[in-house]
Formats: sequence, structure tokens, C-alpha cells
Amino acid sequence: QVQLVESGGGLVQAGGSLRLSCAASGRTFGSYAMGWFRQAPGKEREFVAAISWSGSMLRYVNSVKGRFTISRDNAKNTVYLQMNSLKPEDTAVYYCAARPAPLSGSSSSEYDYWGQGTQVTVSS
Repeated sequence: QVQLVESGGGLVQAGGSLRLSCAASGRTFGSYAMGWFRQAPGKEREFVAAISWSGSMLRYVNSVKGRFTISRDNAKNTVYLQMNSLKPEDTAVYYCAARPAPLSGSSSSEYDYWGQGTQVTVSS
């Protein structure tokens, strides 16, 4: 089992940047593929990005390609989401999730563990 804690959210102007972090408990972090999802008010949870347990395979939703970068540091049990060129439509609660498998997925049903979320607000 793994516990996840996100941090790094906040209020930023359009065009700005934020880096989200997700710290995982446990000594088997390297056995989990990790994902970032987001949920805006009144909308369903949406896949944002995912990374395999080795970090060699990455996935992004089209709307963030070229702006967001997912990475992980298995020695620090942490996954990151660097968000650049932020837009008001990126405003949402961002969640990290862990999947006990080598490869990442884009469906929330594939992930067993979730953090509590961190709010990202982008003003125009």
C-alpha cells in the first residue's frame, strides 16, 4: 500500500508556471506507475499525464503536450508535474495516483491509490 501527498498548487497568472510534487510513502515506490489527473468544478476527473515505473515511458493528454512535463525521482519517492504556460482552463484540483504496474495508464480506474489533491488556479 502507498500513501500519496500532493503539494505545490496555488494561484498563478496566465502564462506562469507551477511545479506540483507528489510524495509517496513506502519502500516500493519504484514498483508503481504514476499519473496526474485533474478535476475542474462541474466536470469529470480528467487524465493529465502518466509515467512508467522506470520513467522511460510518458503519456500526456493533448491539451497539455508541450506545456507540462511529468517526471519522477525514485530515490526520493516523488513524482513531479512541471506546468508551464498555464492557461485559465488549467484551473482544477490536481490529483496524483499510483498504479501497481510497470506501465502507466490514462484511465482513472487503472489506479489504486490517490492523493487528496492540490488546487491550481490560473487567473486571466
